[in-house]
Amino acid sequence: MKMKKWVVTILAALLSVGILTGCGSGGSTDTDTGSAVDMGNTGALSGEVTVFAAKSMTDCLDELIAAYNEENPDVEITANYAGSGDLQSQIENGAPCDVFLSAAQKQMDALCDQGLMAEDTRSDLLTNEAVLVVPKDSDGITSFEELASDSVEKVAIGNPDSVPVGQYAQEILTTLGIWDVVNAKAVLGSDVRQVLAWCETGEVDAGIVYATDAAVTDNVTVVCAAPEDSCSPVVYPVALT
Repeated sequence: MKMKKWVVTILAALLSVGILTGCGSGGSTDTDTGSAVDMGNTGALSGEVTVFAAKSMTDCLDELIAAYNEENPDVEITANYAGSGDLQSQIENGAPCDVFLSAAQKQMDALCDQGLMAEDTRSDLLTNEAVLVVPKDSDGITSFEELASDSVEKVAIGNPDSVPVGQYAQEILTTLGIWDVVNAKAVLGSDVRQVLAWCETGEVDAGIVYATDAAVTDNVTVVCAAPEDSCSPVVYPVALT
């Protein structure tokens, strides 16, 4: 996932739309989310907005929010980071959320199908890449295929039932014909950062994370990226509730 200048513009625009949704000329409160907004007499934005974002977005979204607040200091933006499946469940159960940024289409599709997202605001914002990582200075694994070898005892992946990086991992390993073998020794994480942490501390022999997560630490080594066409494109859709 390469951060480009237009990403800041797009996210800022989405945040603005989220803040302004349902806003009258004198300001209003969204009773579903509790977001209070006031345009004031100058047209300046003020109020609150809540963003639910995939855990892998933590670092870059924190930077984007800080950049947005430089121009809109009176807007309070709260970011809730977790696995996309967990965030989906929270939204389904009525948690206050204005903007949802998922690490996969599956969770966004499910929310749109239930009428919980404003589909005319949906956009594919970013792309990422699944990579195989090992603890720093570990050199025993050189490919995804080697995860099936007897020498590899523990492989960390996100829980495929709720974590997109785990769903991508399952697709990759299934394409390579080694899913059943690797699944038998898989350690399932609740989000991509938990998978990364296990690799950093050496609690597992290897893990499958996003390239952007591997880039935030010096305690893992990237072995290789997922083979071409071995899984669905890693796309991050964003939309307003």
